[in-house]
Amino acid sequence: MSAIGIGGWHLGLKTVDEHLAIRIVRSAIDGGINFLDNSWDYNEGASEERMGKALRDGYRERAFVMTKIDGRSKQEAARQLDESLRRLGVDYIDLVQHHEIIRFDDPHRIFHPEGANAALVEARAAGRLRYIGFTGHKDPRIHLHMLEVAKENGFKFDAVQMPLNVMDAHYRSFEKWVLPELVKLQIGVLGMKSMANGILLKSKTVTPVECLHYALNLSTSVVITGIDSMEILDQTFAAIESFHPLSQGEREALLAKTREAAANGHFEPFKTSSIFDSTAENPAWLGEEPRDIRELIPV
Repeated sequence: MSAIGIGGWHLGLKTVDEHLAIRIVRSAIDGGINFLDNSWDYNEGASEERMGKALRDGYRERAFVMTKIDGRSKQEAARQLDESLRRLGVDYIDLVQHHEIIRFDDPHRIFHPEGANAALVEARAAGRLRYIGFTGHKDPRIHLHMLEVAKENGFKFDAVQMPLNVMDAHYRSFEKWVLPELVKLQIGVLGMKSMANGILLKSKTVTPVECLHYALNLSTSVVITGIDSMEILDQTFAAIESFHPLSQGEREALLAKTREAAANGHFEPFKTSSIFDSTAENPAWLGEEPRDIRELIPV
C-alpha cells in the first residue's frame, strides 16, 4: 500500500471532468500510488462512479480501495454500502469507514445492536469488505471516545482517519492525542487534510511540499491528498521523490513557522466550524435513532 493516497472528493468536482478524473486515478496507480480514498456522499455519488470507471481494465486488482458510509443505523449503513459497491463496480471494498465521527453520540449509535457497525461486520463476514475503520475531523477527544466505545464492545478498528498536518500540532491536536494511541494499539493511521484543500496554504507560512513532507514524517500508514489536475499529481510525485525523514531541527522549523497562524484554529475550519460537516447539513444520511431510544421519548 502506498504512503500517499488519492483523495476521492476532488475526483467528482464540477471543475474536474470525468475523463480527467479517470486519467488521474490510472496515472496515480501506474506511478505507484495505489491507495484510493472515497465516500458514499462525495458529490452525490459522482466521485465513486468515476473511480469505478477508472478501476476497470485491470486497475481494480492493482488498487487498495477505501470508501466511507454515513449511516449510523444498521439499515442505512447497509443501504449505503450497497450503493457504494454498485457505483464502484466492485465485488468487495478493501476498507470501509464510518464517516464523520464528529459528535460524542456517534460511537454509541454505531455500536448499538441496531447500529452501523453490525452491518459492516456482517458485510465483512460475507466478503463484501475486508477492513473496518472510522474517520473524523472535529476533536481528538471524540476519536478517543470512539476507541473507548469500540473496546467496550469488544471491537478493534483496523484503521482510523484524521487530520494530520503542520497546523494540527498547535491546536486541538490529533497528532498529540490520538496518534500515539493508534500506534500503541497497532491500528492503521490515515492522515488527511495535509493542506486542508489549500486552506493551510493561505496562511502564507508553508508550501505544498512542506505540508506533505510534514505529514509523511509522522507515524502514518497513508497520507491522503486531494488531486484535481495532472499538475497537482506531478507535484505529489515530486514531493514523494524528494521526501526524507525530517531532522528534529527541520520539524521544529516548520512548527515555528506555523505556530502563530495555527494558534486559534483559524486555518483548520473543519475543527472550529460546521462548514465541513456534511452530515450536519444532511441529517437524514445518518438514519433513524435506535428503536429502544425512540420509545423512551414521550409522544
